[in-house]
Amino acid sequence: MTTDKSSEKKFDKVLERALQQHSKPVPADFTDRILRQLKEAREQKILARVILEERLALAACIILATIITVVLFVFPDIIASLHKQMPAFAERIARIIIGTVNSNWQLCVIFAAIVGFAVYSFIDLLVGDN
Repeated sequence: MTTDKSSEKKFDKVLERALQQHSKPVPADFTDRILRQLKEAREQKILARVILEERLALAACIILATIITVVLFVFPDIIASLHKQMPAFAERIARIIIGTVNSNWQLCVIFAAIVGFAVYSFIDLLVGDN
């Protein structure tokens, strides 16, 4: 903490000395140029973050597609048996969902609101501020 203050004081002294020794006048558009450079630096930082997010999303899609392809080729018997059992499984899930909604409809409304907010947040994340 004290080293930060002492380094700030040293920096201030060096800056003050340099400004006193500086003989050229500051150009009129100096502030505008500095502000433009700061804005460009912020934009570059934001752009780098967006590019990283897009690369991660692309990598996730490629990895997911690769995993699905490998599973389809390595375990075709399991996939075929799941396909045969799917109608009974879907019927069982539908009965469970209907029974849950009938008995705990308040909880289902809260859950639907949470899922809706998650979907909204995800879409807002993808769309961004344009």
